[in-house]
Amino acid sequence: MEYHIRQYPLQQGALEIQYIEEHFGEFPRRKTSAEVIQRLDGRDHQILMAEAPLPNDPATVVPVSYKVAHELRAEEADPRLEDLVVRLHDCVEFRDRKILYSWIGATRRDWRGQGHFRALSEAQEAWALDNGFDEILVKTKNKFYVMRSVLDNLEFDVVKYEVNPRDNRESKVYLSKRLARAVRDHHRSKRAVVQD
Repeated sequence: MEYHIRQYPLQQGALEIQYIEEHFGEFPRRKTSAEVIQRLDGRDHQILMAEAPLPNDPATVVPVSYKVAHELRAEEADPRLEDLVVRLHDCVEFRDRKILYSWIGATRRDWRGQGHFRALSEAQEAWALDNGFDEILVKTKNKFYVMRSVLDNLEFDVVKYEVNPRDNRESKVYLSKRLARAVRDHHRSKRAVVQD
C-alpha cells in the first residue's frame, strides 16, 4: 500500500488541523487555527496529513491522519513550552542541538491500524533529518497504547515517565529518538509526499 501524504504551509495547515480535529472524539479540547499559527509561527515546523479514499466512495479522498511538529528550543517564551523544556532538562540535551517536538497528531478511528500514522512518522523523521534536527521528542499519555506501540516499533526510547497518582493511565510518557542517516534504513512505508 502506498500512503498519500500532504505537507501544508502554516496558514492552510492550521485551518486543516482545526477542521480535522472535529473528527477526533477523544480530544477534550480541539486546537483552533489561531492556536496552531501562534505556536508554529517563527519556528521550523511541519504539518502533515495522510489522505485516503472513502471506503463507500473511492473517488472521494479525505484526511485520515495528521501530525504537527515544531522546533523546541532551550529558551522558550511560551509558558507551556518553557515548562516542557524544564521537565526534560535532565534527560534531553538542548545546547548546540536542534530538537523537533512532535506536538499533536492522531488517526481517525475508522482508519486506525492501517499504517497511516507510521507513514506520517517516517515522513516526519525524513524531513527532520533533511532539516538538520538531532532528535525528535514526543509526549503522550500511558493510555494511548496504540500510539506507544507505533513509537516502540520506530525505536523511540522512553526518557521520562510522570506518574499520575490518581490514574496511571493518565500518566505522561516522554519518548525520544536520536536521528542519524541510518534512521531511513528502517523505514517500511512506501510514501508519496506532496507539498501543498
